[in-house]
Amino acid sequence: MNPSIKGIATVALALLLTNPVAALPQKTNQPVTVAKSQPSKDTLIVPGERVGPITRTTTKQDLVKLFGASHLVDKTISGPEGMGSFAATQVNLNQGRSLLVVWNDNTRTKPLDVRNLGSAWKTREGIGVGTPLSELRKKLGDFKLYGLAWDYGGTILLDSSRLSRYQGKLILRVNADPNAAQKYPNDYQAVSGDSTFSSSNTHWKPLGIRLAEIIVALNPSQ
Repeated sequence: MNPSIKGIATVALALLLTNPVAALPQKTNQPVTVAKSQPSKDTLIVPGERVGPITRTTTKQDLVKLFGASHLVDKTISGPEGMGSFAATQVNLNQGRSLLVVWNDNTRTKPLDVRNLGSAWKTREGIGVGTPLSELRKKLGDFKLYGLAWDYGGTILLDSSRLSRYQGKLILRVNADPNAAQKYPNDYQAVSGDSTFSSSNTHWKPLGIRLAEIIVALNPSQ
């Protein structure tokens, strides 16, 4: 197991910049009133830095200001393999922009990571949930990844890719089509388990491999 990947995954690792808003129409010679700003649809992921306006210093109260309390749901999530629990806040937005902020502790003042990102979120390279394996190989080169069907299944080893600079800042995990194991059992078994495989392995091809999860580390544990 790559230690940095397991470390981030254990605590693990999201949104919307404020749009400039045009001034409201006013009568001549009267002061201009600027409309209250609203979150934009900016969905840029900058690994290790931000997901939209969510940065390393964003707090729960900041989320309320950014998105409104009605869009937030506090919860507690379990760590991988059931180890530990973490405070989290779900941000419910439309058009594939929802996400989950995982906090350092119950004060909800320091984000560990952002995860459960909707399909609208993309890195500068255009990588997002749903990106097929063929496109990932164009952007990352021929990389290595863990086999399917276990807790860290499908996790890409970024240090073996063109995006090695994101190591420790970003987790990318792929998965197969829901019925792939039944339709192509031999291929599925050939790339399953706690081993690493090349992205060029021919057994991936019939399985409909796509990016299933993105975790953006903001304040990874030491």
